[in-house]
Amino acid sequence: MRKLVQTALIAICLASAAPAQVADLRSTTQLRVCADPANAPMSSKDGSGFENRLAEQFGQWLDMPVTYSWFPSGMGFITRTLRAGTCDLVMGYAQGDELVQNTNHYYTSVFGIVTRRDDPLASVDHLGDPALKDHAIGVVAGSPPATIMARAGLAKDMRGADLFVDRRVKDPVGGLIEGVRDGSLDAAVLWGPLAGPRIKDDPDLQFTPLLKEDAGPKMFYRITMGVRLGEQEWKRQLNSLIRRHQDEINALLREAGVPLVDDYGKEMLQ
Repeated sequence: MRKLVQTALIAICLASAAPAQVADLRSTTQLRVCADPANAPMSSKDGSGFENRLAEQFGQWLDMPVTYSWFPSGMGFITRTLRAGTCDLVMGYAQGDELVQNTNHYYTSVFGIVTRRDDPLASVDHLGDPALKDHAIGVVAGSPPATIMARAGLAKDMRGADLFVDRRVKDPVGGLIEGVRDGSLDAAVLWGPLAGPRIKDDPDLQFTPLLKEDAGPKMFYRITMGVRLGEQEWKRQLNSLIRRHQDEINALLREAGVPLVDDYGKEMLQ
C-alpha cells in the first residue's frame, strides 16, 4: 500500500520525469520537512500532528531547528517539495515507494475497525465475519480493505469516502468516524494512524486491529521516511537515529494513539 496521502497518479506522472540533482540540496543548518498542512492527526500546520512531534524529536537529535515546506498531499506533492529542493525529509512514507528513497521503517501499523463500544459489532476482528453483513460500513474508496470487503460480499453495505480531497476543506476520515459516533454508520474500516489518535480518548468508540486477514491485500504496512534518490549519507544518518531511538519513537507514537504491530502484522506491540 502506498501511504494513504499518496496516489498511484503521482507515480504515473513522475515516472518519466528526470531525476532531480541531489548535490548540495540538503540543508545542514535546519531540518527541512515536507508535509501536508491539513492531514490531521498526522501532520498539521499548527504543529499538533504526531508526525510534527516526531519531526521535532528528530530535530533535537540532529541539533537543528525544524522548518516546513507545506503542500497538500496528492499529485505534485513530491515534485513541489522534496524534488524541488525546498525540503529534505518526508515523514510517514510507505516502504517501497519508488518516488523517494526510503529510510528503514520506524513503525508498522495496521488497518482496523472503528465501532461503538456498546454495539454488537464491537467483537468483530476480521472482515469475513458474517456479523458485518447488512450493516452500513464506512471505508475509504480504493483502500486495501475495500477489496477484501467486496470479496466478502459486503459491497452493498459499503459507504465509501473519497481519499483524494483537499483536507484543508474536507475531512473524509473524520466524517466516517463521526458517522459511527452518531449512528449513521455501524462501523468504519480505517488506517490505524488516521483513526487511532482520533478516538484514543473517546469513551464511546474503539479501534480493533485487523490481525487475522489471510488473503491479500495485506492490512499492515511498514512506515519509513522519504529522502531524495541518491542521498545515501543522509539516509544512513536517519537510519542510525531510528535504530538508536526506536524505543522513544514507539513511546511517542503510542502516546499519540497510533496502533503499532510487529513487522509481520500478527501481534500488537505493547
